[in-house]
Amino acid sequence: MATASLTATRRTGTGKGNARSLRRDGQVPAVIYGHARESLPLAVSARDLEKLLSRISADNTVVELAVDGTASRALIREIQRHPFKRAILHIDFQEIVAGEKMTVRVPLRLIGTPVGVRLSGGIIDHPLRELTISVDPARMPNQIEIDITDLDLGDSIHVSGVKVPDGVTVLDEPGAAVVVIATPRAAVEAVAAEVEPTAAEPEVIRAKKPEEGAEPEKK
Repeated sequence: MATASLTATRRTGTGKGNARSLRRDGQVPAVIYGHARESLPLAVSARDLEKLLSRISADNTVVELAVDGTASRALIREIQRHPFKRAILHIDFQEIVAGEKMTVRVPLRLIGTPVGVRLSGGIIDHPLRELTISVDPARMPNQIEIDITDLDLGDSIHVSGVKVPDGVTVLDEPGAAVVVIATPRAAVEAVAAEVEPTAAEPEVIRAKKPEEGAEPEKK
């Protein structure tokens, strides 16, 4: 389980005017909530927050949030950014309650070079790069590794085939493809060109000419 630390302060004012004032002062409006507590408006240093987010995975890192001397363990649930400037406008934290499972996204890491790539020039197609899981934060993995060494051309691994640690429940569709060893496009096109049938010329049916001197057939 990855952890990080951040300091926050309570904020008494709310509303757009207060939020703009905080941002001018280098602060980011925030809130922490959880079923065991009331929502608490906060403010965090924009500089400290940007530094934190540059070195952690926001989806599955537990943040030790110090609020006026009181520590709370929380997950980042939403980050709102300015559409053009990319500055952080607001951030939501959800407090962690001991023994309570939470839903998080965990990155998938592929291990090894597949047989189909090494020997046959295949291509690794990796459409699903994260798993959505339900887990006690105390047992939350930083990532889930998948060994793809033995995969040959055309082989694949789906969500149902991913091995996860004990205590982890996967919430994604079991049949969703995680990784596929695909045949290179050039090879597929070459095979298709070889087997593509040539178009046959249409047969022209012509009426027989009557023999010279023969009378035409009467209808």
